[in-house]
Amino acid sequence: MAVNYRKFRCTPEQVFAVLHNGWLYPTWVVGASRMRDVDTIWPAVGSRLHHSVGVWPALLDDSTSVLEWQAPRHALLQARGWPIGEAHVSFDIQDHPNGCLVRMTEDVVAGPARLVPTTLSDLAIRYRNSETLRRLAYLAEGHAD
Repeated sequence: MAVNYRKFRCTPEQVFAVLHNGWLYPTWVVGASRMRDVDTIWPAVGSRLHHSVGVWPALLDDSTSVLEWQAPRHALLQARGWPIGEAHVSFDIQDHPNGCLVRMTEDVVAGPARLVPTTLSDLAIRYRNSETLRRLAYLAEGHAD
């Protein structure tokens, strides 16, 4: 399981405001290239984001669904990226001086990616997720205004 931490200069509520807006997903998730649709009940448990991954013209349509949502402290998502596989991605947020501390974990749960040695896959995922958290912080801290 890959684990990343980042200190944000904002409140947990501001982080969850970004997560709550499904249309922002490709602006902060590395690899997501466009949104196709957001379920009207997003982010209720079971709701889905319909996105594409890759670079045009080689785009693959897939989805991410909510498994748990306890704003503003915890969210667990199931991200699909076939043909690579699926992963559980969690965000856990706690107060920290001058903001909050965000922990992002990602665990591959299905597909061919499970065949890659854990040490290698975790290294690649941690590298990608460090940029994902940087982008999420940028939006949550209000730099997109």
